[in-house]
Amino acid sequence: MSNTADHQHGRGATAPVFEGSPAQAPPLTPSEDRQFATLAHFGGILGFVPSLLIFLIFRTRGPFTAQESKEALNFTLPPTILALVAWVLSLIPGVGAVFAVVNALIWVAITVLSVNAGVQVNRGRPHRYALNLRLIR
Repeated sequence: MSNTADHQHGRGATAPVFEGSPAQAPPLTPSEDRQFATLAHFGGILGFVPSLLIFLIFRTRGPFTAQESKEALNFTLPPTILALVAWVLSLIPGVGAVFAVVNALIWVAITVLSVNAGVQVNRGRPHRYALNLRLIR
């Protein structure tokens, strides 16, 4: 009901007016653009999921975020899958220890490279990983 209808029916109370949100989210500010681009790389510590979410949610709102989240996603996706496979194989008695070490080495490499990239991107410099399949274009 509108406010006018409330007064006509003698209620006297005014109903709150709600407004919808814009159809498209506003563009990121330069500071936010750099922040989300940095988070996409730092998220590599947790695998590919953070960079995937940032890419899907913010790629149309900031060019630096789009570029860097795609780079981070392309970098973290294959080793995350390999690490998960190594983790499953680590459950096999006898040879599991070898795969547990492989899993740990993959996570250490992802962590070190992701943090290095995040620091560079936080300074406003784009980052390219030397070994990157770039599956997502």
